[in-house]
Amino acid sequence: MNKQIAVLFGPLGGNAEKVANTIKNKLGEHNCVLVPVSAADNALIKKYDRIIFGVSTIGTHTWTDNKTRSDWDIFLPKFRDIDLSGKHVAIYGLGDQIAYANHFVDDMKIVYDIVIQQGGKVIGQWPTEGYDFNDSEAIIDNMFVGLAIDEDRQSDLTEERVNNWIDEIASIW
Repeated sequence: MNKQIAVLFGPLGGNAEKVANTIKNKLGEHNCVLVPVSAADNALIKKYDRIIFGVSTIGTHTWTDNKTRSDWDIFLPKFRDIDLSGKHVAIYGLGDQIAYANHFVDDMKIVYDIVIQQGGKVIGQWPTEGYDFNDSEAIIDNMFVGLAIDEDRQSDLTEERVNNWIDEIASIW
């Protein structure tokens, strides 16, 4: 099995990719591979025991909108059929805690649910302190299911949060 960490993110060119690159810088270029979810499939994911999924700020309401075709929207049907048994999976999600105060980083919960359903183990839960939002589907036991990033309101905290989160999940891997 490949010892590298696969960082799957979407969409290309947005903040999810920016954070993926921050993760890559923290882990080291030789320790991870960045893959847009639009290019991911079962064969690729099967090669890695350690995976990080990065989801965009678009919100869950657009993933099921017939007029919207995001990278995640395209990947989700394939994702639901991928066996993640024995894999450690971490999730990061981008959101705007003011504009989407009632749905902050909800999209992480969709990924979380699929990972659990497909036999993966989710690591890297993150505290809710330090954010200003009303509600999020991505909270279980008072913790986000993954790292919450707000590039719109708290971009100055992104690198520190990523570094602390990577240190935490690296101790588990």
